[in-house]
Amino acid sequence: MRVSEIFHLPQRQSELDFVDVDVSTDVPVFVDPRAIRIQSGRLHDRCVALLQSFFAEVLIGLKDGKRAEVVKLLGRLDEPNEVHLGLSRGRSRGRGLGGVGAVSVVDALAASRAAQTGLLSDLEDSALLVEGIGRDIVSDITTNVVRSVLIDYTQEQCEYHRIPTEEVYAGWIWDADELRWKQVESFLPCIGDELLLLVPKSIVRLDLIFNPQKYYSKAIAPFHEEKEIKAGSNLVYALKSTGEKRVHKMDLIEKYGNTKAAVVKHTNEFPAALKIYKETPGMATSPPLDHNTLASKTHSMRPDFGSLLGRVRAISPGGHGASMYHRAVGELLAAVTYPFLGNMVVEDEINEGRKRIDLTYDNLADEGFFRFISRHYMASQMVVECKNYSKDPSNPELDQLLGRFSIHRTKFGIIACRKIADKQLFAQRCKDAALAGVGFVFYMDDDDLERLINDYDSSDGKFPFFREQFDYLVK
Repeated sequence: MRVSEIFHLPQRQSELDFVDVDVSTDVPVFVDPRAIRIQSGRLHDRCVALLQSFFAEVLIGLKDGKRAEVVKLLGRLDEPNEVHLGLSRGRSRGRGLGGVGAVSVVDALAASRAAQTGLLSDLEDSALLVEGIGRDIVSDITTNVVRSVLIDYTQEQCEYHRIPTEEVYAGWIWDADELRWKQVESFLPCIGDELLLLVPKSIVRLDLIFNPQKYYSKAIAPFHEEKEIKAGSNLVYALKSTGEKRVHKMDLIEKYGNTKAAVVKHTNEFPAALKIYKETPGMATSPPLDHNTLASKTHSMRPDFGSLLGRVRAISPGGHGASMYHRAVGELLAAVTYPFLGNMVVEDEINEGRKRIDLTYDNLADEGFFRFISRHYMASQMVVECKNYSKDPSNPELDQLLGRFSIHRTKFGIIACRKIADKQLFAQRCKDAALAGVGFVFYMDDDDLERLINDYDSSDGKFPFFREQFDYLVK
């Protein structure tokens, strides 16, 4: 049974922010540190700090020859059965570091030329450059190192969905300030006597983003091709249309190889390749798993947008329905904007708790409209204020949302309300704010939500409704 079934949640996987796992087995997806790193927002900041500090300690220990200390560091990584992710057959029985143990992982890292020559800098690099370390080991390490974030995340989800929790021993967490493991107790959900940790669907993938073969093809092969062309080797051919000299990648693979050992050798020969692979936009990225893939892997139903819209329309305008409207809009937006927006936070506190934002979504997009605004503007998040009014929003509502913007977070937001009679007037108010450099505000009433749904299948992340409003604001 899935989490949603056990706790009688009305939401489908598409409306849930976490992976709706079957607690009797494992869902065949993996926590990917690269998926965390290419995000932006609160989840990214906390997880990256933990991963960087932990792996730095591992590398320093290896460099200084302190093998026993590194084994102790990795030896604290428990089997993450409580997330129910991976490839266990039947009942979850996480094997811990891919079933090979901490000592074997330390031996693999220590023996790697990538570690010896300083090529390794991030945990995900080991999936490219260290023999014997693959998606299961990397996922296990990542899950354990970011456990403190997953504990907080699980508590937030339990509070939102009213899932009961109890005080339990929660295991070891990594302290990035003290650079050591600490044991903690916390309030978490349990199924029988087994602990449950929820994992954001934004950070899981079917396979790791960092892949040795893709790395060779995208980043290393161009260097080998250039070398072959300069040498005038027999691998070179000319395009009939332009005369441009080229080399087939399969010929390069046959000559140079693309195994992990070969990739390490190539990276030492062309040290710029790894930097190019990691830092070139779009080269080492992968979007979150879409609704259909997640539904298939969790054996759940696909989105029912009509039902989600019906829930919104059924709520009567006014203060008594404000909370229901807030939740209904949040879950509809979560479903219709995913996988471009995700990691929804409800009642997000800012300015040390002095202000709250109704809804906050991290910008996860690697294509489409939300990718465009994240590349050219401050848009690491999308913030939403929900107004269950029977009248048009005006300057006070606009000013409230603008007051939630920050140069460190985002300058994009949405005002969601029931009906805007004079959309031209409110659009002009939003344009005044944009031209003044304060930020970009979109509006959205019930009819606009319906348009978002109608555009869903054909927009492919372009979101023409938002794009039209943005074009109006900047022209």
